[in-house]
Amino acid sequence: MQLGILGLPKVGKTTLFNTLTASRQETGKFAASRGTNIGVASVPDPRLAQMRDLFNPKKYVPATVQYLDIPGIRKGEGRQSLDLAELKNVDALVHVVRAFDDPELLHAEGSVDPARDVETLDLELILADHDLVERRIERLESAKKRGLEENEKREMALLAERILPALEAETPLRQVELAEDEARRLRGFQLLSAKPLLVVINVDEDRLTDESAAAGIQAARGVELLVVSAPIEEEISRLDAEEQREFLADLGLEQPSLDRVLQASYSLLGLISFFTVGEDEVRAWTIRQETVARKAAGP
Repeated sequence: MQLGILGLPKVGKTTLFNTLTASRQETGKFAASRGTNIGVASVPDPRLAQMRDLFNPKKYVPATVQYLDIPGIRKGEGRQSLDLAELKNVDALVHVVRAFDDPELLHAEGSVDPARDVETLDLELILADHDLVERRIERLESAKKRGLEENEKREMALLAERILPALEAETPLRQVELAEDEARRLRGFQLLSAKPLLVVINVDEDRLTDESAAAGIQAARGVELLVVSAPIEEEISRLDAEEQREFLADLGLEQPSLDRVLQASYSLLGLISFFTVGEDEVRAWTIRQETVARKAAGP
C-alpha cells in the first residue's frame, strides 16, 4: 500500500512523514523539501506481537505502508509542481492541513483557514485531472477518422459525458458515483481527484482533543478526517513505550498519530490485516475487507 502526502507549503507534511516512517528529513521554519521523500512505516499491531511472542518465529514480518512526501504545492501551481509520475501510482492521498498559528511562519495564503485549504488543494487536483482528461478526449476525437473501437467509444462516452462535466463543475471525482465497469475503466487513468483522501488537520498541542478543530471541513464520499499535532507526535515517536504512554495520557490520547494515521488509511481503503503464523514465520498481510480466509491464504 502506498500513500502520497500533500499540502500547501509549511503545513507540517514532512514532520508527519518523519513520524510515520522514522525518517529524519530536515524540517523547520526555514527548511523546505525540494524533492519527493519516500519512506516505509511498519504497521503496529498488538495482535501480531502476541503471535510473535507465542511462536518465537525465525522471521517476524509486520505489514508496511509506503509514504511519499511531496513538496509543498502553491495555489495555482499544482499542475506544474505535482509529482504526477510518483502520485499516479499511489492508492490514496493524505492532505496535511495547517490549523495552527505561528507569527514567525506566515501561511502561504496569508491566514490560517483549514476549510479553504482543503478546497484549494482539491481544485489543484481537479485542474491536473482536467488537463489529462481533455488531452485524452482530443486524442479520441482525432481517432474518429479511422473509426473508434467499441472499447474506445465507451471510454469516450464516460470521459465526455460524466468525467469532464464533473471536473468542470469543480467536483472531485471521488464524489462521483460510477457503475462498477465505469470505475474500473477510470482507474486506468489514475486520476488524482478520484483517489481516496485522508485529511490530516495539524493543530497546536492544546487543541489535540478540541472537537472544533475540524470545523468547516466536511467528511464526504471517499474522505476521512483526522486531527494530529505533528511536532508533538514526532517528539512522542522518539520516546520508549512507557514514556509514550505517559505523554499520551497527559495529552488525553490513547494512541500516537502513527497508529491513528495508519488505521485511518486502512479504513479509507477498506483494508484489514491477515496473519499467517508458525515457528518459521509470523507475518501480517494487507488484504481487502470481506476477503474469505481461503483466498487470503492462497498463492
